[in-house]
Amino acid sequence: MATIEALQQVIDNSRRIVFFGGAGVSTESGIPDFRSVDGLYNQKYDYPPEEILSHTFFTKHTAEFYRFYRDKMLCTDAKPNKAHLKLAELERAGKLSAVVTQNIDGLHQAAGSKRVYELHGSVLRNHCRNCRKFFGVDAIKNSEGVPTCDCGGIIKPDVVLYEEGLDDSTVSGALNAIQTADTLIIAGTSLTVYPAAGFIRYFRGNTIVLINRDATPYDHHADLIFREKVGEVLGQIEVK
Repeated sequence: MATIEALQQVIDNSRRIVFFGGAGVSTESGIPDFRSVDGLYNQKYDYPPEEILSHTFFTKHTAEFYRFYRDKMLCTDAKPNKAHLKLAELERAGKLSAVVTQNIDGLHQAAGSKRVYELHGSVLRNHCRNCRKFFGVDAIKNSEGVPTCDCGGIIKPDVVLYEEGLDDSTVSGALNAIQTADTLIIAGTSLTVYPAAGFIRYFRGNTIVLINRDATPYDHHADLIFREKVGEVLGQIEVK
């Protein structure tokens, strides 16, 4: 198993680190990974989370979508953890060039990261489907039933639902960052959700670091592997 000393050496020698993260980055901030607790959700909801969080379900059962969404997807009291804070510190030091995240919680930006590619959108941004007026997260959190705009249109979160495509400009920025990185740190992701998981195939740099509690399909490509919590690993890194 890899050592912190080895990771420290990699970071010391890197100039264009890209961090690719998933749900495991935010679990240390108290945000649950819904895939790991389907049984709990199914006690309360008539549909599995993957079905509720689909474009079709949003369109056909909007009120039920928002009942689940407010209950399980809005964790507005969560704070950045050691992983988020260390990544922001690495960016300020000129070591880290970008964060590519599958998370929708905005915690990387809250920690101070500036260049963040949110592949699956953000719960902090919402727009009217009719007039495109912007709404913050409180407009959803503090509403009841289906939130609507003054114009009468339904408000939709800027979150990429199942069956929806990723934003082209976000994809382009993320792929460019990965292609030009010298080190890729992959953390808190099972690397099974596509198309996002396929992005790491574009890496042409020197070193891949993988931090995940469980094995992934990409383990055999990694130079360093940690089976620990993301914040516990990155929190030990010294930024020079």
